[in-house]
Amino acid sequence: MPLSRRALLLALSVSTLALRPAFAAPEAGPGALIERFYADLLAVMKEAKRLSFAARYDRVAPSVSRTFDLALMARIAIGPGWAQIAADQQQRLTDVFSRYTISVYANRFDDFGGERFEVDAKPTAGPNGVIVGSRIIKTNGEPVALNYLMRQDGSGVWKVIDVYLSGTISELATRRSEFVAVLQRGGADGLVRMIEQRTAALRTG
Repeated sequence: MPLSRRALLLALSVSTLALRPAFAAPEAGPGALIERFYADLLAVMKEAKRLSFAARYDRVAPSVSRTFDLALMARIAIGPGWAQIAADQQQRLTDVFSRYTISVYANRFDDFGGERFEVDAKPTAGPNGVIVGSRIIKTNGEPVALNYLMRQDGSGVWKVIDVYLSGTISELATRRSEFVAVLQRGGADGLVRMIEQRTAALRTG
């Protein structure tokens, strides 16, 4: 029996869908990635009052992991001493650094009072990547600059590798000054304990 017109159209539609993975959409540019990150943060902020810290952590974790190259940021934050750390300790440090970074966002964005985010339309090229400029506009209208240093990873995906607070203060450079001192005093184990303590404080703060 010949296929009905409706069945034929359905079969063609299924065939078309099956072919789509061969034509993957291009990866988002650096500015679009930050805009998406901010949209995720705003969604959490607007529900924050009814969310526990653990719930906020679970909500922001996928977005932070998608936006930031946490493994590279851990290496940058520790600095040259990274090469002298054993591979298993490097993995531990990457894991605790990642949890700490996610916890910072879960702790920091725990309320919504009408804040909004602005992202510059055009990134600025720099020697270490591109800078995406942005601002958090507080409820009183005061802008707070947050600039993101971004680079493409091995797969060509844009990732944040540093954040410049107030537009110019490298967050990782600030952390490195602390991490290096702890690493020299207590080794990798001491640094893991310090980062875990910081993370625990954010959960209860």
